[in-house]
Amino acid sequence: MSWGTRGTLTALAVTVLLPLGAGGCGTGEAHDRTGAVAPSPVGEVLDGTDEDGRHLRGAGGAGAPEIAVEDAPAAAGGWDVRLTLRHFRFSAPHARPRAVPGRGLARLFVDGRRVTRLRARESHLAGRLVPHGTHHVTARLYADDGTVWAVRGEPVQGTADITASGAEARPVTDTGAAGS
Repeated sequence: MSWGTRGTLTALAVTVLLPLGAGGCGTGEAHDRTGAVAPSPVGEVLDGTDEDGRHLRGAGGAGAPEIAVEDAPAAAGGWDVRLTLRHFRFSAPHARPRAVPGRGLARLFVDGRRVTRLRARESHLAGRLVPHGTHHVTARLYADDGTVWAVRGEPVQGTADITASGAEARPVTDTGAAGS
């Protein structure tokens, strides 16, 4: 067989076999092309969703993630927020979009409005996000595939209250865990 014939046969084989091989490769994402949640070997995807419509992912047991939130007025204005985590680590910014036990990111909410995504234990809230009055600052844990870590069907989150009054600001710390 000549090299020209081998090259043609090789190209034909690649053309036929490549799509078959690629079809079996998974992306690790929680949603398929139809928007349905794909199965994952990590925690059961539950029927419930959070306020943003993101599916909950069960993370029960002794190693379930926990989070608490603390806040304090920042010297330069605004508020500093610190997260205390157990059984959870932040993933790198460009982690694969798949659920890995005890890993992912947090989203920070002020009065139920999402304000930022966190991949670190500390963050700063600008004063404009926390005007005069009492506000609820909540941090919720997510897997890298976008599902919400949940224990007993409730999102794993922690909440702290901030009371801001003009130039003065009095922090009220309330730590939380799953379902708080």
